[in-house]
Amino acid sequence: MLTTFDDILTSLVYLASCFIIFMIGKFVYQLFHKDIDVKNELVEKDNFAFAVAHTGYFIGLLFAIGSAIIGPSAGMRQDLIDIFSYGLLGIILLNLSIIINDKIILRKFSVTKEIIEDKNTGTGVIEAANAVATGLIILGALSGEGGSYLTAIVFWLIGQVLLFVVSIIYNLITPYNIHEHIEKDNVAVGVGFSGAIVAIGVLIWFALSPDFIDWQTSLMNLLVDVVIGLVLLPIVRIVTDKILLPGRKLTDEIVNQEKPNVGVALIEAFAYIGGAVFITWCL
Repeated sequence: MLTTFDDILTSLVYLASCFIIFMIGKFVYQLFHKDIDVKNELVEKDNFAFAVAHTGYFIGLLFAIGSAIIGPSAGMRQDLIDIFSYGLLGIILLNLSIIINDKIILRKFSVTKEIIEDKNTGTGVIEAANAVATGLIILGALSGEGGSYLTAIVFWLIGQVLLFVVSIIYNLITPYNIHEHIEKDNVAVGVGFSGAIVAIGVLIWFALSPDFIDWQTSLMNLLVDVVIGLVLLPIVRIVTDKILLPGRKLTDEIVNQEKPNVGVALIEAFAYIGGAVFITWCL
């Protein structure tokens, strides 16, 4: 609670620092994606697929910046050093994640072509989910006390591997090929898949958010939470089919009709994310 003029001034300084880092993150995105004219896609071409993907990047960026802000104060000078150093690290890791995920998770087609040329909203949703999940991973890796740049980078890298594992398992538990249907501009498939990605991001964030004690403790927390999440995926899909969507088949609504049902896919995505949130409340 702000009680004095000094408190208000300090908060304004921190707020201004956050804004500066956010603008740096916007600039860094353009450096990593020199072939994309952001203004043209958003304003001239009204590219909704890109707008979704770009908004996901901003949400991920918000989480990454938050990782440098939250926590006890060490004095304004040290706080500002931490905000800018960890904030810039988070920005770089987030942008690297987008490139890595494009090349690995959606490796069977060109993500840039799907979003920029084909305006494929399904691909844009997954791109957004990757950024949000990575932002959560960075938030968990950087927010606890006792860590360092090394722990943050290692946990970020482990998080990228886990997101790839989730993409494989999700493709195995669905009776259809997610890459094939996403490339066909099936937004519903992209929405459902995105829910699974964000759900795992929530669990990784929760596992990494406590203070870093040692590698064994942190890795064990991460292993337990992620295994629970992976077991959760097929169970949630069954629950969505039988309880949240009574009388209809999830697969039929998403891929076996002329117009895929995006609303049903949104319920599926909510079920994954909601299940992950319940797990964080109960553990």
